[in-house]
Amino acid sequence: MEPADILIALMVAIIWGLAFVASRIALDEFSPELMTAMRFSIAAVPCLFIPKPKVAWSLLIAISFTLFLGQFLSQAYGIAHGVPVGLTSVVVQSQALFTIGFAALVFGERPTPAQTLGIVIAAIGLLMICGTVGFDFSVGAFAVLMIAPICFAVGNLLLRGARGAPMFDLFAWLCLTAAVPLFALALVVNGPTPTFQSLIHMSLTGLICLLVIGAISTSIAYWLWGRLLRDYPAAQVVPFALLVPFVGSAASSIVFGERFGPLRLAGMLTVIGGIAVMVLVKRPKALPKESLAKTA
Repeated sequence: MEPADILIALMVAIIWGLAFVASRIALDEFSPELMTAMRFSIAAVPCLFIPKPKVAWSLLIAISFTLFLGQFLSQAYGIAHGVPVGLTSVVVQSQALFTIGFAALVFGERPTPAQTLGIVIAAIGLLMICGTVGFDFSVGAFAVLMIAPICFAVGNLLLRGARGAPMFDLFAWLCLTAAVPLFALALVVNGPTPTFQSLIHMSLTGLICLLVIGAISTSIAYWLWGRLLRDYPAAQVVPFALLVPFVGSAASSIVFGERFGPLRLAGMLTVIGGIAVMVLVKRPKALPKESLAKTA
Protein backbone atom coordinates (compact mmCIF):
# COMPACT_ATOMS: atom_id res chain seq x y z
CA MET A 1 0.00 0.00 0.00
CA GLU A 2 1.09 3.56 -0.66
CA PRO A 3 2.16 5.47 2.48
CA ALA A 4 -0.72 7.93 2.05
CA ASP A 5 -3.23 5.07 1.92
CA ILE A 6 -1.69 3.44 5.01
CA LEU A 7 -2.25 6.73 6.82
CA ILE A 8 -5.86 6.78 5.56
CA ALA A 9 -6.43 3.24 6.85
CA LEU A 10 -4.98 4.18 10.23
CA MET A 11 -7.13 7.33 10.32
CA VAL A 12 -10.30 5.35 9.57
CA ALA A 13 -9.52 2.87 12.35
CA ILE A 14 -8.97 5.73 14.80
CA ILE A 15 -12.20 7.47 13.70
CA TRP A 16 -14.23 4.29 14.16
CA GLY A 17 -12.68 3.65 17.57
CA LEU A 18 -13.42 7.20 18.76
CA ALA A 19 -16.96 6.96 17.37
CA PHE A 20 -17.83 4.48 20.13
CA VAL A 21 -16.90 7.13 22.70
CA ALA A 22 -18.88 9.82 20.85
CA SER A 23 -21.89 7.48 20.78
CA ARG A 24 -21.67 6.95 24.52
CA ILE A 25 -21.64 10.72 25.14
CA ALA A 26 -24.54 11.32 22.72
CA LEU A 27 -26.63 8.67 24.48
CA ASP A 28 -26.67 10.90 27.57
CA GLU A 29 -29.01 13.18 25.59
CA PHE A 30 -30.74 10.94 23.06
CA SER A 31 -32.48 7.59 23.14
CA PRO A 32 -30.77 4.76 21.18
CA GLU A 33 -33.47 4.99 18.51
CA LEU A 34 -33.19 8.75 18.06
CA MET A 35 -29.40 8.85 18.16
CA THR A 36 -29.16 6.14 15.51
CA ALA A 37 -31.80 7.89 13.38
CA MET A 38 -29.87 11.17 13.58
CA ARG A 39 -26.62 9.39 12.75
CA PHE A 40 -28.00 8.10 9.49
CA SER A 41 -29.97 11.26 8.68
CA ILE A 42 -26.73 13.27 8.75
CA ALA A 43 -24.92 10.65 6.68
CA ALA A 44 -27.80 10.60 4.18
CA VAL A 45 -27.54 14.32 3.29
CA PRO A 46 -25.60 13.54 0.04
CA CYS A 47 -28.76 11.81 -1.24
CA LEU A 48 -30.04 15.32 -2.03
CA PHE A 49 -27.39 15.59 -4.72
CA ILE A 50 -26.70 12.04 -5.94
CA PRO A 51 -29.09 9.61 -7.65
CA LYS A 52 -30.00 6.24 -6.21
CA PRO A 53 -27.47 3.61 -7.37
CA LYS A 54 -28.69 0.90 -9.71
CA VAL A 55 -29.51 -1.53 -6.92
CA ALA A 56 -32.95 -3.08 -6.42
CA TRP A 57 -34.93 -1.56 -3.57
CA SER A 58 -35.35 -5.00 -1.99
CA LEU A 59 -31.58 -5.49 -1.83
CA LEU A 60 -30.99 -1.90 -0.70
CA ILE A 61 -33.45 -2.33 2.17
CA ALA A 62 -32.04 -5.73 3.15
CA ILE A 63 -28.48 -4.38 3.31
CA SER A 64 -29.55 -1.24 5.14
CA PHE A 65 -31.64 -3.05 7.75
CA THR A 66 -28.78 -5.42 8.62
CA LEU A 67 -25.48 -3.61 7.99
CA PHE A 68 -26.75 -0.28 9.34
CA LEU A 69 -30.07 -0.30 11.20
CA GLY A 70 -29.69 -3.62 13.01
CA GLN A 71 -26.01 -3.29 13.73
CA PHE A 72 -25.93 0.28 15.02
CA LEU A 73 -29.26 0.25 16.86
CA SER A 74 -28.24 -2.82 18.86
CA GLN A 75 -24.86 -1.19 19.54
CA ALA A 76 -26.55 1.96 20.83
CA TYR A 77 -28.97 -0.04 22.97
CA GLY A 78 -26.16 -2.05 24.53
CA ILE A 79 -24.07 1.03 25.33
CA ALA A 80 -27.11 2.91 26.67
CA HIS A 81 -27.85 0.01 29.03
CA GLY A 82 -24.42 -0.18 30.56
CA VAL A 83 -22.22 -2.30 28.30
CA PRO A 84 -18.75 -0.65 28.43
CA VAL A 85 -17.63 1.12 25.27
CA GLY A 86 -14.34 -0.79 25.01
CA LEU A 87 -16.09 -4.13 25.34
CA THR A 88 -18.68 -3.09 22.76
CA SER A 89 -15.97 -2.29 20.21
CA VAL A 90 -14.50 -5.78 20.66
CA VAL A 91 -17.85 -7.59 20.44
CA VAL A 92 -18.77 -5.76 17.23
CA GLN A 93 -15.51 -6.82 15.58
CA SER A 94 -16.43 -10.46 16.24
CA GLN A 95 -18.50 -10.06 13.07
CA ALA A 96 -15.55 -11.70 11.27
CA LEU A 97 -16.42 -14.95 13.06
CA PHE A 98 -20.06 -14.81 11.96
CA THR A 99 -19.24 -13.63 8.42
CA ILE A 100 -17.02 -16.66 7.77
CA GLY A 101 -19.55 -19.00 9.41
CA PHE A 102 -22.52 -17.67 7.43
CA ALA A 103 -20.50 -17.71 4.18
CA ALA A 104 -19.78 -21.38 4.76
CA LEU A 105 -23.46 -22.17 5.39
CA VAL A 106 -24.98 -20.05 2.61
CA PHE A 107 -22.35 -19.96 -0.13
CA GLY A 108 -20.43 -23.14 0.59
CA GLU A 109 -17.20 -21.25 1.23
CA ARG A 110 -15.00 -23.68 3.11
CA PRO A 111 -12.92 -21.99 5.83
CA THR A 112 -9.23 -22.75 5.78
CA PRO A 113 -7.76 -24.59 8.79
CA ALA A 114 -6.29 -21.30 10.04
CA GLN A 115 -9.68 -19.57 9.76
CA THR A 116 -11.34 -22.43 11.62
CA LEU A 117 -8.73 -22.04 14.36
CA GLY A 118 -9.46 -18.31 14.46
CA ILE A 119 -13.19 -18.98 14.83
CA VAL A 120 -12.56 -21.35 17.73
CA ILE A 121 -10.24 -18.85 19.45
CA ALA A 122 -12.69 -15.95 19.02
CA ALA A 123 -15.59 -18.11 20.24
CA ILE A 124 -13.62 -19.02 23.37
CA GLY A 125 -12.98 -15.32 23.95
CA LEU A 126 -16.70 -14.53 23.66
CA LEU A 127 -17.49 -17.29 26.17
CA MET A 128 -14.94 -15.79 28.56
CA ILE A 129 -16.63 -12.40 28.19
CA CYS A 130 -20.02 -14.03 28.79
CA GLY A 131 -18.67 -15.23 32.13
CA THR A 132 -18.39 -11.60 33.25
CA VAL A 133 -21.91 -10.58 32.22
CA GLY A 134 -24.48 -9.71 34.88
CA PHE A 135 -22.26 -7.75 37.25
CA ASP A 136 -21.92 -4.24 35.79
CA PHE A 137 -24.54 -4.67 33.04
CA SER A 138 -27.46 -7.00 32.38
CA VAL A 139 -27.55 -10.22 30.42
CA GLY A 140 -30.34 -8.70 28.31
CA ALA A 141 -28.19 -5.72 27.28
CA PHE A 142 -25.36 -8.04 26.26
CA ALA A 143 -27.78 -10.28 24.33
CA VAL A 144 -29.06 -7.29 22.36
CA LEU A 145 -25.47 -6.16 21.70
CA MET A 146 -24.68 -9.58 20.23
CA ILE A 147 -27.22 -8.80 17.49
CA ALA A 148 -24.74 -6.19 16.18
CA PRO A 149 -22.00 -8.54 14.90
CA ILE A 150 -24.62 -10.93 13.51
CA CYS A 151 -26.33 -8.14 11.55
CA PHE A 152 -22.89 -6.85 10.50
CA ALA A 153 -22.01 -10.30 9.11
CA VAL A 154 -25.31 -10.72 7.25
CA GLY A 155 -24.95 -7.22 5.79
CA ASN A 156 -21.42 -8.02 4.63
CA LEU A 157 -22.71 -10.99 2.65
CA LEU A 158 -25.72 -9.12 1.24
CA LEU A 159 -23.36 -6.34 0.14
CA ARG A 160 -21.92 -8.75 -2.44
CA GLY A 161 -25.11 -8.29 -4.45
CA ALA A 162 -24.36 -4.58 -4.88
CA ARG A 163 -20.94 -4.99 -6.49
CA GLY A 164 -20.31 -2.36 -9.12
CA ALA A 165 -22.38 0.33 -7.42
CA PRO A 166 -20.49 3.55 -6.57
CA MET A 167 -19.45 3.11 -2.94
CA PHE A 168 -20.19 6.65 -1.72
CA ASP A 169 -23.59 6.75 -3.47
CA LEU A 170 -24.53 3.31 -2.16
CA PHE A 171 -23.69 4.07 1.46
CA ALA A 172 -25.51 7.40 1.37
CA TRP A 173 -28.71 5.71 0.19
CA LEU A 174 -28.27 2.88 2.68
CA CYS A 175 -28.21 5.55 5.39
CA LEU A 176 -31.38 7.15 4.07
CA THR A 177 -33.12 3.78 3.94
CA ALA A 178 -32.21 3.21 7.60
CA ALA A 179 -33.01 6.72 8.85
CA VAL A 180 -36.71 6.74 7.87
CA PRO A 181 -37.84 3.66 9.87
CA LEU A 182 -35.56 4.64 12.76
CA PHE A 183 -37.29 8.01 13.11
CA ALA A 184 -40.66 6.23 13.03
CA LEU A 185 -39.40 3.84 15.71
CA ALA A 186 -38.18 6.73 17.87
CA LEU A 187 -41.61 8.41 17.66
CA VAL A 188 -43.38 5.17 18.62
CA VAL A 189 -41.02 4.15 21.44
CA ASN A 190 -40.30 7.56 22.95
CA GLY A 191 -43.35 9.54 21.88
CA PRO A 192 -43.47 12.61 19.58
CA THR A 193 -43.08 15.24 22.32
CA PRO A 194 -39.97 13.77 24.04
CA THR A 195 -38.41 13.11 20.64
CA PHE A 196 -38.80 16.68 19.41
CA GLN A 197 -37.85 18.08 22.82
CA SER A 198 -34.56 16.15 22.63
CA LEU A 199 -33.82 17.71 19.24
CA ILE A 200 -34.87 21.23 20.20
CA HIS A 201 -32.83 21.27 23.41
CA MET A 202 -29.78 19.55 21.93
CA SER A 203 -26.52 20.75 23.50
CA LEU A 204 -23.42 21.74 21.53
CA THR A 205 -21.70 18.61 22.82
CA GLY A 206 -24.56 16.46 21.57
CA LEU A 207 -24.49 18.13 18.18
CA ILE A 208 -20.73 17.64 17.83
CA CYS A 209 -21.05 13.97 18.76
CA LEU A 210 -23.81 13.46 16.19
CA LEU A 211 -21.68 15.13 13.50
CA VAL A 212 -18.73 12.93 14.43
CA ILE A 213 -20.66 9.66 14.23
CA GLY A 214 -22.88 10.76 11.31
CA ALA A 215 -20.77 12.81 8.93
CA ILE A 216 -17.26 11.63 9.82
CA SER A 217 -17.54 8.05 11.10
CA THR A 218 -20.47 6.85 8.98
CA SER A 219 -20.23 8.87 5.76
CA ILE A 220 -16.59 9.85 5.22
CA ALA A 221 -14.86 6.93 6.97
CA TYR A 222 -16.99 4.27 5.26
CA TRP A 223 -16.34 5.90 1.90
CA LEU A 224 -12.57 5.97 2.50
CA TRP A 225 -12.65 2.34 3.64
CA GLY A 226 -14.58 1.35 0.53
CA ARG A 227 -12.06 3.14 -1.67
CA LEU A 228 -9.21 1.26 -0.03
CA LEU A 229 -10.99 -2.06 -0.55
CA ARG A 230 -11.50 -1.09 -4.19
CA ASP A 231 -7.83 -0.26 -4.78
CA TYR A 232 -6.12 -2.97 -2.70
CA PRO A 233 -6.64 -6.65 -1.84
CA ALA A 234 -8.82 -7.12 1.25
CA ALA A 235 -5.96 -8.96 2.96
CA GLN A 236 -3.98 -5.69 2.99
CA VAL A 237 -6.83 -3.47 4.18
CA VAL A 238 -8.94 -5.49 6.61
CA PRO A 239 -6.19 -6.02 9.24
CA PHE A 240 -6.28 -2.29 10.01
CA ALA A 241 -9.79 -2.86 11.43
CA LEU A 242 -8.12 -4.79 14.25
CA LEU A 243 -6.98 -1.42 15.60
CA VAL A 244 -10.57 -0.28 16.21
CA PRO A 245 -11.10 -2.19 19.49
CA PHE A 246 -7.76 -0.99 20.83
CA VAL A 247 -8.58 2.64 19.99
CA GLY A 248 -12.09 2.31 21.42
CA SER A 249 -10.88 0.65 24.62
CA ALA A 250 -8.02 3.12 25.15
CA ALA A 251 -10.25 6.14 24.50
CA SER A 252 -12.94 4.78 26.81
CA SER A 253 -10.35 4.19 29.52
CA ILE A 254 -9.18 7.80 29.25
CA VAL A 255 -12.59 9.48 28.92
CA PHE A 256 -14.75 7.29 31.17
CA GLY A 257 -12.13 5.60 33.36
CA GLU A 258 -13.24 2.22 32.02
CA ARG A 259 -11.37 -0.72 33.57
CA PHE A 260 -11.53 -4.43 32.81
CA GLY A 261 -11.26 -7.35 35.20
CA PRO A 262 -8.75 -10.13 34.41
CA LEU A 263 -11.31 -12.51 32.85
CA ARG A 264 -12.97 -9.85 30.71
CA LEU A 265 -9.64 -8.43 29.54
CA ALA A 266 -8.38 -11.92 28.72
CA GLY A 267 -11.60 -12.59 26.80
CA MET A 268 -11.32 -9.36 24.82
CA LEU A 269 -7.71 -10.08 23.89
CA THR A 270 -8.64 -13.65 22.94
CA VAL A 271 -11.41 -12.42 20.64
CA ILE A 272 -9.05 -9.96 18.95
CA GLY A 273 -6.43 -12.70 18.61
CA GLY A 274 -8.96 -14.99 16.96
CA ILE A 275 -10.04 -12.23 14.58
CA ALA A 276 -6.39 -11.60 13.71
CA VAL A 277 -5.96 -15.25 12.75
CA MET A 278 -9.11 -15.09 10.61
CA VAL A 279 -8.31 -11.92 8.67
CA LEU A 280 -4.62 -12.56 8.12
CA VAL A 281 -5.12 -15.72 6.11
CA LYS A 282 -6.18 -16.31 2.52
CA ARG A 283 -9.83 -16.17 1.53
CA PRO A 284 -11.78 -19.40 1.88
CA LYS A 285 -12.19 -21.59 -1.16
CA ALA A 286 -15.66 -22.25 -2.50
CA LEU A 287 -16.76 -25.85 -2.45
CA PRO A 288 -16.91 -27.47 -5.90
CA LYS A 289 -20.34 -27.45 -7.50
CA GLU A 290 -20.33 -31.25 -7.45
CA SER A 291 -19.91 -31.24 -3.68
CA LEU A 292 -22.70 -28.74 -3.25
CA ALA A 293 -24.98 -30.85 -5.41
CA LYS A 294 -24.27 -33.94 -3.31
CA THR A 295 -25.08 -32.16 -0.07
CA ALA A 296 -28.30 -30.63 -1.45
